[in-house]
Amino acid sequence: MKQDDLQQALTEFAAERVALLERHDAGARLISHYDFNNAYQYVISREETHLQWLQTALAEFGATLPAPSITLPVPELPASKKGSDAGALRAIFDDDARRVSSFVDRWRPKVAAMTHARHRKMLEVVLGESREHQRLFEQAAAGMEDLLGRRTGGVPRQGSVLPVRWLE
Repeated sequence: MKQDDLQQALTEFAAERVALLERHDAGARLISHYDFNNAYQYVISREETHLQWLQTALAEFGATLPAPSITLPVPELPASKKGSDAGALRAIFDDDARRVSSFVDRWRPKVAAMTHARHRKMLEVVLGESREHQRLFEQAAAGMEDLLGRRTGGVPRQGSVLPVRWLE
């Protein structure tokens, strides 16, 4: 694989990852359900790490992290439903699972064909973790709340997450 082709592949991959990260961030802002929001925060944190890796790889070519390849809309919640109603949130989770699956399926053969071993391995790790994120979204769509672990004492969660991290 020529250096120009490698840089182009890394840039295209990164642009799609940025788009997915922004989509997940937008989805998390709509979801106030504590457990589901925590799962989104976990996914977003890992995606930010992936983008740091990609930024470092692109810096080898003197390139920067690209803008998102596309803006991915979030399915709208019915006006009568809150961001903590698991049934109402299903469309968002299904959409995320479908988008991540499509991303992985589209990139897996391209990554497998890469001859640059270090970058290929990095992208394989990103794709593997993306598949795990897909599973989290599928489990959330199925109504499973214990996505990141079981609650102690079997006590149900009370309260919800605010749409912004802090208020001033």
